[in-house]
Amino acid sequence: QVQLVESGGGLVQAGDSLRLSCAASGRSSSYYAMGWFRQAPEKEREFVAAIGGSGYSTYYADSVKGRFTISRDNAKNTVYLQMNSLKPEDTADYYCAAGPLIWQVRSGSPDYWGQGTQVNVSS
Repeated sequence: QVQLVESGGGLVQAGDSLRLSCAASGRSSSYYAMGWFRQAPEKEREFVAAIGGSGYSTYYADSVKGRFTISRDNAKNTVYLQMNSLKPEDTADYYCAAGPLIWQVRSGSPDYWGQGTQVNVSS
């Protein structure tokens, strides 16, 4: 089992930055591919970003490319999502995800999900 705990959400203004963290614990969590998804009110959950177990491979949704950066610190078993130039349309619950394969995480079928952290961006 892998447990994922997100933190760092909050209320910010458009143009501000936030950094989300996802702390993973459990067997082999250091080597899992990790990702972030988000779900806005009355919308389906969507992929935001993913990172491979080594940290060298990263993937982004077109809507966040150039503004968001995913990274990981395997010594701390933590993945981060640095969000810059935030827009009101980034408002959503953000979920951390983990799985043994990067394609599995990118496709929205990870083995594990966190409970989510809320991000609200006001205009």
